[in-house]
Amino acid sequence: MVKQFETLTEEERHLLYQAPVLISVLASCTLNEVNKGQKADAIKLAHLKTFTAIPLLLPYYSEVEKGFKEQFEFAEKKYFPFDDNKRDEIKKELHKINFIISKLDKDYAFTLHAGLDRFAKHVKKARHSIFQDFIFPLPIKGLSY
Repeated sequence: MVKQFETLTEEERHLLYQAPVLISVLASCTLNEVNKGQKADAIKLAHLKTFTAIPLLLPYYSEVEKGFKEQFEFAEKKYFPFDDNKRDEIKKELHKINFIISKLDKDYAFTLHAGLDRFAKHVKKARHSIFQDFIFPLPIKGLSY
């Protein structure tokens, strides 16, 4: 268990460990399907974070990594189809997570929030090409990857 989470309830700890899963599902799902590339990148990133994260967050990402793929697939099924109602459910869970983060030590909370924000941005950008991002920074109808 992450030392900073000792004062939290079991449910609160569980929700904090679910944050990257929920972020990944929200970022990689369209109405009818999951973007397989973004899902693969989310799973890979969850593993890599245990090696590349800010040292303060290494214990957190080590816990998150345990069963990430299975938890992602469970959430994928739970929130399918990915319509507005299901997206709102995920957002409500993420709102709860933000509240729980606010209960933590200020420095740790700031670092965790920033780490999760970087995680979300990485998953959202998964499978975008350099060509698309730098040559055509604005979306062009008919040109999608």
